[in-house]
Amino acid sequence: MALYDRDYTQTKAHLQEQTSSNVAFMKKTYQLLGASMIAAAAGAYATMPYAEAVIQYKWLIFGAELLVLFFGLSLSRGKPGLNLAMLFLFTFLTGVSLVPLLATMIGAGNGGLIGNAFLMTSVLFGALSLFAINSKSDFSSWGKPLFITLIVVIIASLINYFFLQSSMMQIVITAGILLLFGIFTIYDTQNIANGAYDSEVDAAVSLYLDFLNMFTAILSLLGIFGGDD
Repeated sequence: MALYDRDYTQTKAHLQEQTSSNVAFMKKTYQLLGASMIAAAAGAYATMPYAEAVIQYKWLIFGAELLVLFFGLSLSRGKPGLNLAMLFLFTFLTGVSLVPLLATMIGAGNGGLIGNAFLMTSVLFGALSLFAINSKSDFSSWGKPLFITLIVVIIASLINYFFLQSSMMQIVITAGILLLFGIFTIYDTQNIANGAYDSEVDAAVSLYLDFLNMFTAILSLLGIFGGDD
């Protein structure tokens, strides 16, 4: 009898409230994502004149990125204001880290490819996000396989960078990164839509990392195949 005694009006209202809350959460997340991209662009623009210094200290800058990502953002979780500061510090540093790649492209006369790569990434990211939001498939079980694949890609990248130094292997790895973070975009977007994140900042960081890695992969591939040579 409990089934027939259920207050469906209250249940419907609760669902509508939850849906409205999820929409508001996603809206704030994408606003933070847009602001993060502006912070990254500011980091790249501000330090581009010092490209040689950035290249010289690139590992130090990368270490600072990791420090903010794994410790700064974690320790500031649930602390409004401080977590936003850590988000923008992290994204600013990622913009600085892009300077060597951007400077290489510009120095080779391929600066126009940067805009093309950003546009291609935006279209791809948007299409994958819309697919994730509207798909009836459940991608929540993809987390572990994606993480394992990420570890494999990182190890392969390190081996190739320090030992093999193979151009063909680099192309394969870069294409793999593009595919991997395209799938990560689907996974993360659906998790955000389903309310799996407690903080808009954490959600924005996940999407930003997806976008950033797809952008650098596309830009690298365009640099290899789309140059004027």
